[in-house]
Amino acid sequence: MIATTFCPNRSPSQRESKYAAPRLNITIQCMRAPQSPAAEALPAFHLTNDGHPFFHGSRRRRRGWRHICKDCIAILTNVIPFSQIIDWHRFLARPPLPAPSSDTVSILVRHPILITGAGGSIGSALALRLASAGARTVLLESSESSLYDLHQDFASANVADIATFYLGNVAERSLLDEIFSLHHPRFVFHAAAFKHVPLIEQQPIAAIANNVFATEILAAAAFSHNTRVILLSTDKAVAPASMMGATKRVAEQIVLTAGGTVLRLGNVLASRGSVTEVFTRQIASGLPLTVTDPAARRYFLTIGEAVDLLISAAGEPQTPGLFAPQLPAPHYIADLARFMAQSLAPHCEASIEFSRLRAGDKETEQLWSASETPHPADSNSLVCLDSSSIARGRLQDLLANLHDAVRLRDLAAALAVLRVIVSDYTPSSTVLTQSSSAPCQVSNE
Repeated sequence: MIATTFCPNRSPSQRESKYAAPRLNITIQCMRAPQSPAAEALPAFHLTNDGHPFFHGSRRRRRGWRHICKDCIAILTNVIPFSQIIDWHRFLARPPLPAPSSDTVSILVRHPILITGAGGSIGSALALRLASAGARTVLLESSESSLYDLHQDFASANVADIATFYLGNVAERSLLDEIFSLHHPRFVFHAAAFKHVPLIEQQPIAAIANNVFATEILAAAAFSHNTRVILLSTDKAVAPASMMGATKRVAEQIVLTAGGTVLRLGNVLASRGSVTEVFTRQIASGLPLTVTDPAARRYFLTIGEAVDLLISAAGEPQTPGLFAPQLPAPHYIADLARFMAQSLAPHCEASIEFSRLRAGDKETEQLWSASETPHPADSNSLVCLDSSSIARGRLQDLLANLHDAVRLRDLAAALAVLRVIVSDYTPSSTVLTQSSSAPCQVSNE
């Protein structure tokens, strides 16, 4: 058994953002691998132009892997490349969504821009895109390792000198006031959030604190400094069946009542922690591909499209504004699994195992609800949604009740408030079971 890390396009002489193609930790079962203590872990590697792995590290260590068996080489060269070699639009069966106009980009980059969650897949890709266009970026990230990697990517792209990096949490109001006072950002792209549905179903109080309260603090700070917030939201906020979706819908309401912009996205292919990363690991290990349900469908788009849509949404004149991408019908997740197996391991048989929908999962997602009305936006890649909203004063009162419930870790009370703010939220049995022992203290009136 040997382990390695694949670093797409990260040769010593040519480095790109690792989030354009996520770094993968891979374990390969191989009885003929070197057994010396120095060979307990295969060095990290990237693929050369001719498709062969180049191992990083000392010359002595690389020499030790010259005789690695052909089976492992086949896995390394044919399975691991992931999004570096996959043509995602062949799966999507559509051309890329229209890019933002040059006028939109030029207007946006004239002013400093704050990005929260800047070390994530979309946040880092957005940061590099804007910095490459000349924007002065302020990058806030709560993970030290993610911020370090982002700094390295900026240095490799020769744009680190026009960026400022902050290690901290969006919920720190004093930090936000410092950032606004020092850098005067005109736009804030709020990408920081908890997003993994099954995990968040088990951690509802943490989800409320991070997805709701941190957004509330950011929106208040931005409003006081005359700064516009662009919230990265999700289709899971539409008639939510998960705590993640419900908290993101509350975040939408907070940003909209503060005069900001909300963009709902579907599932982003090749983003960190996405199903595409899971499928890649399963293919590399020769395991069956696991899909929740044969009928499960999702809207998919690429990281590049997500960045384009965020920039386009920031250029929309309507504020407040709720937007969604113009996408055709959703795709079956099982079809994505088959496509990836054929793309990454065309000579291997890959089976699919269907489990069942997990807590918080839905069979399919929607980009807007039946009560929301879409109409054309200025950008032809977006639609603008007319959606009902809660009055600012009423929302503030409900959020105060939610703060009280979370401070007491009273999930039943917190859930009652959430269901007032998000009337079409259907909690999962997992969340209801956790809340059943706590008394409900909040009235729906």
